[in-house]
Amino acid sequence: MRALARGEDPEAGPAEAPGVPGSEERDYSVRAVERVCSILDLLQESVNGVSLMAVAQATDLPKSSAFRYLWTLEAHRYVEREASTGLFRLGLGFAGMQSRQLEVLRERARPWLEKLRDELGETTNLGLLDGDSVIYLDIIESRRGVRLAATRGSRDPLHSTALGKAIAAHLPEARVREILAQSGMPRRTANTITSVEDYLVELARIRRSGFAVDNGENEVDGRCVAVGLTGTRLPAAVSFSAPAARFPLQDIEKVAAALRDLAERVCAELAAPAPAEPPGPGG
Repeated sequence: MRALARGEDPEAGPAEAPGVPGSEERDYSVRAVERVCSILDLLQESVNGVSLMAVAQATDLPKSSAFRYLWTLEAHRYVEREASTGLFRLGLGFAGMQSRQLEVLRERARPWLEKLRDELGETTNLGLLDGDSVIYLDIIESRRGVRLAATRGSRDPLHSTALGKAIAAHLPEARVREILAQSGMPRRTANTITSVEDYLVELARIRRSGFAVDNGENEVDGRCVAVGLTGTRLPAAVSFSAPAARFPLQDIEKVAAALRDLAERVCAELAAPAPAEPPGPGG
């Protein structure tokens, strides 16, 4: 058995001195890192999640060792496990590393959000699920003196906002239950949904209609409609918000249709090899 020199990596391949023949073929790989990469590649290719056995087979590891890798990645939010199925998938820890992806999403969405704000006169928003809350990636504020608007980078709950509902409607039920257990469902107003089962019923309605509504559930005098950006890999949504006095209930369907069109256009631009032309003043 060869003794290790001080500072030598025990999982690295054998060292070769610079300039020695064959040193250009030196293997710098680290076995543990290769296994992590194999796990992440496997999860990235999966749509519905991957079992522990599949991870063990792909990495040629015993199940106990594969579980330790997954547990460590889960602790850092790079992997998530569905409680109901035990399947593993990529986690939201990568969102912070995908700053360029988020910036591209914001760049593509902003012209359409501005256009909708100008057409309807109220605030439009772009939100993303981050942990157990919704973070505002962009906000196009109404030009009116009295308006309903958060600030970019601020957070709101999943259970009481249209953005949160629109995102949650497309998450696995086990994940929704886990988030609500972590964050709780505090009553923000008299209209706030505070029961998990009632919330799941609401999500089913959203999946049928294609849009979510916050009817004075997060702010007493506020009303908001949101649509999920289901054509992206990110748990994101766009919304339209206004004081309830300026946003009557009979206008919800019209605004939801405009948001669905906006979401389709944004997702189409993200999927296109080159960005489409931004919308002009007239459409």
